Amino acid sequence: MNLRDLEYLIAVADEGSFRGAARRCAVSQPTLSAQVKRLEAQLGAELLDRSASPVRPTEVGEEVVRRARLLIRDADQLRIAVATHRPPESGAIRLGIFPTLAPYLLPQALGSMRESFPGIDLLVTERKTEKLLRMLDAGELDAVLAAVPLPPSAPPGLEHLPLFREEILLALPIDHELARRPEPIDSHLLAGVDVTLLAPGHCLNDQVEGWLDAVGARGRDDYRASSVEILRSMIANGPGVVSLLPALSLQDARAAASEELVTRRLVDPVPARDIALVWRSDSAIAPLLRRVASALVPEASERITVLLPEG
Repeated sequence: MNLRDLEYLIAVADEGSFRGAARRCAVSQPTLSAQVKRLEAQLGAELLDRSASPVRPTEVGEEVVRRARLLIRDADQLRIAVATHRPPESGAIRLGIFPTLAPYLLPQALGSMRESFPGIDLLVTERKTEKLLRMLDAGELDAVLAAVPLPPSAPPGLEHLPLFREEILLALPIDHELARRPEPIDSHLLAGVDVTLLAPGHCLNDQVEGWLDAVGARGRDDYRASSVEILRSMIANGPGVVSLLPALSLQDARAAASEELVTRRLVDPVPARDIALVWRSDSAIAPLLRRVASALVPEASERITVLLPEG
């Protein structure tokens, strides 16, 4: 028995198929299947119900998977503990980031990391927040960028460091009535307006939906977009489509050059989200994560407020 075999078993349990597990582990399906069968032979028990769809652990398999996650996590902590004795600012950090932030923050963050911490490799995984937090708890990630407060489903034993506050802006077609108003716009002018949102599961919705309730606006039920880019396209090309988009997603040249989409700041109240760096409270690289946090903060602007304490 070795840790790699346990990782294969966990992957099958998580993905519900050998094909998905092989893709996740970057090995061929026959290799992964053979290793799992060898593990079952070593333990003298059938760990997976292969007749089920999706494939799922047997009763004893559930217990083995649970304990395997703990072993993998302990092994990761051992690796990290050894890494802390290497020269400062060296090694790798496995970072999770959610889809409505990743494309807009990562280009700057990766450049800052290379400049300020050239000895550190940033290994990035993009998933929705709840999945990232499960991976963090299982030891598959070292840290996660997430909006705080964390969702109720977040595992216990996590710490976080606030990084920045990002305003959420009103985005609407150039011919919309509210587009003719100077900014900032009183948020209560959106009362009764149907706002197009992202599909369920995006953490941006958690901040936006509560804000909509507070000002008397409402999210559309007939359509939800799968990404911020689709929302931007709908606003620019669809009749009367109105949405709320994070400020960083509107700072690139393509967004700024759009003649069919305008943005307006909102006040009373201002919609915003706080982004933090999250890690396990028992992480051996917590001091390193605190040091590199500054590289993950965008430049302060009218729409971005730095929350990370100096020093």
